[in-house]
Amino acid sequence: MKTLFRKFALSILTLFVVITLAVGQKYSKTASCVDPKFDAVVNDHLSYTAPVMDVKLAYTNQSKYIFLDARELSEYNVSHIPQARFVGYDKFDIATIKDISKDKTIIVYCSIGYRSEKIATSMRKAGYKNVFNLYGSIFEWANQGYPLKDKQGRTTLSIHTYNASWGKHVTNTKLTKVD
Repeated sequence: MKTLFRKFALSILTLFVVITLAVGQKYSKTASCVDPKFDAVVNDHLSYTAPVMDVKLAYTNQSKYIFLDARELSEYNVSHIPQARFVGYDKFDIATIKDISKDKTIIVYCSIGYRSEKIATSMRKAGYKNVFNLYGSIFEWANQGYPLKDKQGRTTLSIHTYNASWGKHVTNTKLTKVD
């Protein structure tokens, strides 16, 4: 009887561990920002509940990915990653992306990665298999000098920085900061 109870208890414990890992999975840091100070800020704000994608890798292979912008519309209108689709953050609804196959590789971004991590995590819970959070997000994209588009689809050198406190992390001197 004790052996049967031990097997049962071990089975329950194993099941609990597997469920806990599946639900609360943490991913490792596999990307970094060029500026170590900004990298530390990004790292401190993420909980790694979604895998991260390095900006350089995302840029190099951007034609293979679907980019989703998880900032607010006013931020997106100033500038966004070319071909990015606006999904927002405060009013994000998974139904707005139902036309995207759950097997596509999707990169979600915001200003530094905090909001996009939340959206990417919810998408993964909804069954999207290949969703990544862009590490350092649009700030790192801009800092590395990659192109930005405005709401008319024209190349722009403006970037929405939310406010002056966050704007200090945009270090590319060619850019005009809008908050």
